[in-house]
Amino acid sequence: MKLTSQILLASTITLAAVAAPRFASAAEHIIEMRNEDNAGNRMAFEPGFLKVEPGDTVKFVPTDKGHNAESVDKVWPEGVPQVKGDFSKEVVFNAEKDGLYVFKCLPHFGMGMVALVQVGKPVNLEAVKAYQAAGKSKQRLEGEVAKVVP
Repeated sequence: MKLTSQILLASTITLAAVAAPRFASAAEHIIEMRNEDNAGNRMAFEPGFLKVEPGDTVKFVPTDKGHNAESVDKVWPEGVPQVKGDFSKEVVFNAEKDGLYVFKCLPHFGMGMVALVQVGKPVNLEAVKAYQAAGKSKQRLEGEVAKVVP
């Protein structure tokens, strides 16, 4: 009976050691939904660009009311569930697959309220570069794409 307990304990420790590297480095990142960012841009996510690792989470926090965070489906990486947050509510994105993820605030997208999250490698960089965003979001997204790390 004692030998069985020791084997079970050793198996549990081995399983924990194998799983630990994937989750040990997982981090939580915050993007604020704001009426004005630190650079004075109206209707903005702060920061507008964030690089994270697979396994991390990104939390969109409604610092100012009347904003939401949702995916831009035309450039969203294939096979990853879309994100659509309610207005003035926190939204959590689980970064599990490499790629560039473009987020918008639905009512303020034309005013430039867009964020870019890079998860690992930017496997869909060309699609994001080719995307024609509306209004001020086009210029703001181009600025954020310039920060992408190959």
